[in-house]
Amino acid sequence: MMNVRFVLGTCALAALAACQPAVPEDSRFGVGFDQTFDQQRVNRDSALTTPVPASPSVSAQPLPVAGSAEDTAAQTAAILASTGQVQDAERLAAAANNSGIPPLEASPSNPPPAVVDNTTGISRENNFDAVSGQRTIESDAARIAANRARYQVIQPQALPQRSTSEPNIVAYALSTTNPVGNSIYRRSVFNTQNKFLRNCAAFGGEDLAQIAFLKAGGPERDRQGLDPDGDGYACDWDPSAFRNVAG
Repeated sequence: MMNVRFVLGTCALAALAACQPAVPEDSRFGVGFDQTFDQQRVNRDSALTTPVPASPSVSAQPLPVAGSAEDTAAQTAAILASTGQVQDAERLAAAANNSGIPPLEASPSNPPPAVVDNTTGISRENNFDAVSGQRTIESDAARIAANRARYQVIQPQALPQRSTSEPNIVAYALSTTNPVGNSIYRRSVFNTQNKFLRNCAAFGGEDLAQIAFLKAGGPERDRQGLDPDGDGYACDWDPSAFRNVAG
């Protein structure tokens, strides 16, 4: 019985030993590293002996505020410098040939424009020295007296009376309420479209046609056929313009 237990224990130990992972032959390989320890040490020593590159020079001058004139000038200078002087010369020459006028090269290095004094002829009334040499108290008094002599006082007059010989289309327009095309008067069947067009063409305007229409007995009567639809408006005359002004 003891021999059977010993054999079973030995077999179990052998099975456990077979399940253990194989130990690498070179123990210098670490878990997760693709290089040997010696190679990693060589790389580290090389990095330590390599001189550190010099840092770029930093200007102590503060940067211009974004959107300011100085910032715009700096950006313009950088753009001009990046394009190159040869390209700028070719571009300026091409622009000059197209218009005939050499363009103005916008650059911060350009000199300021010259100040042109063209104040000749501009009033200097706010300059006491200049005014005192041209005017005096006596001359101002004489000019005021001359202006007063030219004054004319117009007395109010009565408004002219409207003539009663011609119909007043303004008063007629304000007295009506029906829109154009709304028939409210009876018309003869003999008032055809051809008659309407022929007779309306004889007037120099719609207002003149409406005056003649009212003068001939309109809007109740329409002997000339100027209002075939019976709305009271001759030759497509529209009273809304007068109504809108009155409103």
